[in-house]
Amino acid sequence: MADQLSKVFAALADPTRRDMVARLSVADSTVNELAEPYDVSLQAVSKHLKVLEDSGLVSRTRDAQRRPVHLEDNVFDLMTKWIERYKQQAEERYQRLDAVLEAMNADEESNNSDSSAASAKESENTSPHRKSRKGA
Repeated sequence: MADQLSKVFAALADPTRRDMVARLSVADSTVNELAEPYDVSLQAVSKHLKVLEDSGLVSRTRDAQRRPVHLEDNVFDLMTKWIERYKQQAEERYQRLDAVLEAMNADEESNNSDSSAASAKESENTSPHRKSRKGA
């Protein structure tokens, strides 16, 4: 049996279910209301909702004759914590990479300035216009 996080990501892998979740984030809806924009049967929409329910993303309540579907936003906290952990690790790696690149650039600039100084000194010593002190 898969853990809840795996179920949530599997449920959200389908674009129709992602769209349903997006619409439920605005307001609770009935199965018929959720089915309106899709060219599928009510049975297909119910199957999508069953997957979303099994993952914990939605729940159904009873309101007299209505059975609205409600988005369970606490599941997003679980996903956010998981994503944030890996986001933080990635940011730390990028910061280390930035430090290495900065150090490499500083070394390269230092080497280039040393080469320029040595090159200038060398051209000064071999310049044809240089006057000899002996003859001056």
